[in-house]
Amino acid sequence: MSLNSSDTKVAPNRRWWTIVALPAWVFAGFIAAQLIVSLVVVLLRALGVQTDAINDNVFSAVLAVCIYGIALLFVIGLPLWAKKWRTTRRELGIQRLPSWLDILITPAGLIVYLVFSSLLIFITSQLVPAFDVNQVQDTGFSGLSQQYELILAFITLVILAPIAEEVLFRGYLFGKLRAHIPLWLAIIVTSLLFGAIHGAWNLAIDTFALGVILCILRVTTGSLWAPILLHMTKNGIAFYLLFINPMLLNTMGG
Repeated sequence: MSLNSSDTKVAPNRRWWTIVALPAWVFAGFIAAQLIVSLVVVLLRALGVQTDAINDNVFSAVLAVCIYGIALLFVIGLPLWAKKWRTTRRELGIQRLPSWLDILITPAGLIVYLVFSSLLIFITSQLVPAFDVNQVQDTGFSGLSQQYELILAFITLVILAPIAEEVLFRGYLFGKLRAHIPLWLAIIVTSLLFGAIHGAWNLAIDTFALGVILCILRVTTGSLWAPILLHMTKNGIAFYLLFINPMLLNTMGG
């Protein structure tokens, strides 16, 4: 499929509206989910529920499940309920089961992503002297001393987060955008928003690079499974370096 063509011919003003409205809707879903969960926590504490007595890492895992679940319901479910705007399985990229191609293409995608991300970060560091390449993402988990804490963090960061984010970004957002605007532009818009929600500069650039490769995998394989597998692999490597063998990360950094 050509990166210079769109799947559907639409008026230019409709294209610009799509470019603005769809990313704004997904972003609003994330913000709304976080606000709702935060308000519920505040309400529970006001009612005397001792949330501080809950293990911090268990609490983080529960909050993550709630936030991703609400975000998915808000972004995909609300339009269906309010306006009968249905999102098909094909738009989400889950119209079939995983294939051998999805599995075999994942390592190649990982290599391309690592090279692309390193190149973008290097260029940015050369152009922006104040750019800090050592900023670390706050995963919400720390001090994982118990086995059950490691398991919860692994499920949250390596399984739940990739699936939910891929459904929202490479599934819903990219699936909708590519039907109305040129494919290359849908990739850029989706990846920019994906990078932006991760906050810090270096994380935004890294996740933008990851987002581009994930979109290309979605187009190449015709489904969401390869992006999910690559996202899981990337997060799994990060999980190992952060929580299983942090000394290796320190060695690599120094």
